[in-house]
Amino acid sequence: MSETATTPKPEQRFQGVGVAPGIAHAQAVIHWVDEEEIPLRKITNEELPEEIARFEAALIATRAELLEIQQRIADAIGAKDASIFDAHLLVVEDRTLIDEVLRNLEKQRNNIEYIFHQVAEKYCQTLSQIDDPYLRERVVDIEDVARRVIRHLLGKGPQGYTSNDKPHVIVSHNLTPSDTASLNRSLVLGFATEVGSKTSHSAIMARSLDIPAIVGLHGICSKLSNGDDILIDGYTGLLIINPTPETLHEYGKIESRKEEVEERLELIRDTVSATQEGRHIILSANIELPEEVDDVISSGAEGVGLYRTEFLYLNREEPPDEEEQFENYRLVAERAKPHSVIIRTLDIGGDKLSESLELEEEENPFLGCRAIRFCLQNPDIFKTQLRAILRAAALGNVRVMYPMISGVSELRQANALLEECKVELRERGVEFNPDIEVGIMIEVPSAALCADLLAREAKFFSIGTNDLIQYSIAVDRGNDKIAHLYEPTHPSVLRLIKSVIEAAHRNNIWVGVCGEMAGDIQYTPLLIGLGVDELSASSSVVPRVKKAVQSLSLATCQTFANEVFEADTAEVILKRCIEIARAHYGELLD
Repeated sequence: MSETATTPKPEQRFQGVGVAPGIAHAQAVIHWVDEEEIPLRKITNEELPEEIARFEAALIATRAELLEIQQRIADAIGAKDASIFDAHLLVVEDRTLIDEVLRNLEKQRNNIEYIFHQVAEKYCQTLSQIDDPYLRERVVDIEDVARRVIRHLLGKGPQGYTSNDKPHVIVSHNLTPSDTASLNRSLVLGFATEVGSKTSHSAIMARSLDIPAIVGLHGICSKLSNGDDILIDGYTGLLIINPTPETLHEYGKIESRKEEVEERLELIRDTVSATQEGRHIILSANIELPEEVDDVISSGAEGVGLYRTEFLYLNREEPPDEEEQFENYRLVAERAKPHSVIIRTLDIGGDKLSESLELEEEENPFLGCRAIRFCLQNPDIFKTQLRAILRAAALGNVRVMYPMISGVSELRQANALLEECKVELRERGVEFNPDIEVGIMIEVPSAALCADLLAREAKFFSIGTNDLIQYSIAVDRGNDKIAHLYEPTHPSVLRLIKSVIEAAHRNNIWVGVCGEMAGDIQYTPLLIGLGVDELSASSSVVPRVKKAVQSLSLATCQTFANEVFEADTAEVILKRCIEIARAHYGELLD
């Protein structure tokens, strides 16, 4: 026998991002999506009605296709997860998109496939420029629907992944939610993609389906062949080609430990998030869409600590009116009761484009007319939202929070408009809560440095660590060249956080953290030690944060926080964070 036949292939490891927990070991099946070639031709006046009819037929066929997928998911894993496809259905029913396609058809007189592709591509480009990763991930949804519509226009059927009659792991550039929904769960043990994030609908579906998944494995498709022996670790994001017997043995033990941890986390879902001495740390969840409240409840979180409202304004010609917003906010508040809901007012600007708001592109959108700055310059839009929030607050469990406040003047201007809204609602005889609690996000250094002044006029603070870190260190974490400089434990950042917490407590108001640090359990000892009262994170990590809080001693955390200010580098502080976390809940980090 030749040496090639007897020598085992070397083990290779590739690091991605784990988005759905679990371990899968099987052969790889590469899933390639063939991009359709869109023909371009001119049409005559006589052909115009026929093109419109073809477009309408394609939309109807696509809608029927999506409804069938949605029903299949509802039958398999429940209506909550099937609601993901509501976003897809909205695309084929979106009058803004449809009307724009018809206007361009009338104006350009090109075939409908080409026109529709142009408009859909523009929508995707708009969303891809948004800083919020959750909203940016909606590009995949639109691309999925657009591909289906175009295939119907071209007279083709739906395109699925290459099936296999043996257990396998799918490896692809990307997977759409409908791809994920179509997986044969008895044979597909997991999937890995070159792009994607934890907030993608495919990742959400994978977690619901209990399928291990990894994203962010750039170029992995070119490194694999169909039939390769691979192992994926959905906990750490590791993909291993040709795992050795030793690796497989080790992963067998890891899988057993992980299953035990998940079972223990389920047991504490309804317990209080408190340290060993009984110090209660309120544990809330962040949401983007009303239907996510079900995830908040099932995670054991104490309400919604951050309800982002930008989705209401995207990809539409007119901003949402007061009634539409009120209904969204009311549904969330009613579902979350008896816990509270903190609604963040519109946080949009040059980096989050929206046709409905007629935003201008800016050279430096992160320092431009965004968030509260945009709202104060557009009081009609702002007041419409404030009135809707005040009405929803009549339920008693709604608070309002302004983003990107940089000083007292902006807070006072926003509150003055809020008072105007109260007068208007009172004159209309509409029920609202005149005593709604008003808080602000602390996410720019100027706000952190004058937190003592702001605390006199706000009822609570929520520290947005993502932006506070970026603005404090002048680091764009989306820039690969300098992303390594984005350090949550940078001494300057921790000094700002500490000063904000102390200013809040001196003025008898509470302070929370709603950035990514809140959901990263390696920072939990540090944040508790610094004195935070609340942590608001993604629903998916709430059980782990709760376990971390319950495993910690307040005294240990406070001693550590005092020691932190003797350290001079982020690396030293992070190392100590991890040491404490591993000593108290190492099973969550392994």
